[in-house]
Amino acid sequence: HENNNIDTITRIINDHPFPEKPLHPTLLHHFPPSTTISSSFIHNVLVRLFASHSNGLKALEFFDFAIKNCNSTPSPSSLEITLHILTRMRYFDKAWSLLQQIAKTHPFLLTLKSMSIMLSKIAKFQTFEDTLDGFRRMEEEVFVGREFGTDEFNVLLKAFSTQRQMKEARSVFVKFVHRFKPSTKSMNILLLGFKESGDITSVELFYHEMVKRGFSPDSVTYNIRIDAYCKKGRFGDGLRLLEEMESKKFVPSVETITTLIHGAGLVQNTGKAWQLFNEIP
Repeated sequence: HENNNIDTITRIINDHPFPEKPLHPTLLHHFPPSTTISSSFIHNVLVRLFASHSNGLKALEFFDFAIKNCNSTPSPSSLEITLHILTRMRYFDKAWSLLQQIAKTHPFLLTLKSMSIMLSKIAKFQTFEDTLDGFRRMEEEVFVGREFGTDEFNVLLKAFSTQRQMKEARSVFVKFVHRFKPSTKSMNILLLGFKESGDITSVELFYHEMVKRGFSPDSVTYNIRIDAYCKKGRFGDGLRLLEEMESKKFVPSVETITTLIHGAGLVQNTGKAWQLFNEIP
């Protein structure tokens, strides 16, 4: 029954001529003031609006309505989806207003993921300075009273790395390295960014810098480097890293072996591919 309702409400919102006509009265008609909507209902409607590439402002209206009129508390994931829909359509001012409002009324809905969605989209559509300013605003206007540390720093690094803006990611790293203590995870985020950019030289240079800074590589570090070599047809280097990895007592995951099988296939070493296949735990 709830599923039918979810589909009905989604269709009504999608077909509505907002912003020419206000959406609020229509929602009020379906959810009179005494109604309580479950947080999963809110979430499911937003997921469908997201999938149907609905106008982002309609999703915001619905989220806003649910918070103000329905005695209900949305889940953090509902806020994340709403931000996703808004920023995908570049409604950044609306997204900031929403975050500032939530910071005052429902701060427990704010997550690192919502920060990540916002900063990644700013990095994608706006300038380097806008992204840095976004990080500052997150600290001063949104996550008020929260001590920013490595986890938040990683979100910023990831925003640039997922957009393959490695020059920017690099300079942010240098700028903030003393304020936030980077972790091996911080290093892996950057390493992955270099790998995704297809630049094996940068992967290795950054890896050596990482070691020089005193970081210990973990199994994720090895997986990234093995994948970088295999994708470039340097299968022998990938195998050498597998041996080094095992000598450091890291257990290769199914992912590691699959990467190497793919690498063996690229250089047409079917014997080795088959041998690796039989090693999958």
